Amino acid sequence: MKGYQLIIFDWDGTLMDSIQRIVSCMQKAARACNLPEPSSEDVRDIIGLSLSVAMPRLFPQAVPEQHQILIQHYSNYYKHLDDTPTPLFPGVDDMMRQLHAAGKSLAVATGKSRSGLERVLAETGLGGLFCIRRGADEAKSKPDPLMLKQILDELAIPVEQSVMIGDSVHDLAMARAIGMDSIGVTWGVHDRLLLEQHQPVTIVDSVADLHRHLHL
Repeated sequence: MKGYQLIIFDWDGTLMDSIQRIVSCMQKAARACNLPEPSSEDVRDIIGLSLSVAMPRLFPQAVPEQHQILIQHYSNYYKHLDDTPTPLFPGVDDMMRQLHAAGKSLAVATGKSRSGLERVLAETGLGGLFCIRRGADEAKSKPDPLMLKQILDELAIPVEQSVMIGDSVHDLAMARAIGMDSIGVTWGVHDRLLLEQHQPVTIVDSVADLHRHLHL
């Protein structure tokens, strides 16, 4: 695999094991609004999308005002009330620090809000490793490639020297829409069969495999 100058990571389900917390908080938000509780599979399928896009998909029976209330409940549970652990996946911290030390430009393109992203970057101590980040409230929701275009334009790095790494079809579809290489990871929300449909250059099953593919 060719060496990339710019490596762009999704966050939830790719670097951080936050899926169970997202599912828990979304189900609690539904109960708080007296709406049918979505299944774990349905919640997993919208991870990576901005909340403004995810809520109508999960709760098509609700009106826009209810979607906004759901977002408020979800955010409150996630930030303050739900204590489901959200560790980095094993090996992520070492991989990121070694990539940074090797002179790679690292970025995040996430479905989180910018404030939510900055909070977890501070909690994990990884914030200083990323030269640029984009949250869902700074661009259109995945799979629209706007956040990738913003990152490329700001860093002035050609798309051919860049790669998007993610665990969901939303990540890989976003990269494909802008002609960027992508790498799928199987420890997140979508399985290999779904990821393969978006033609990543490879799919990896462990952080160690990912690190090897990004060969320093």
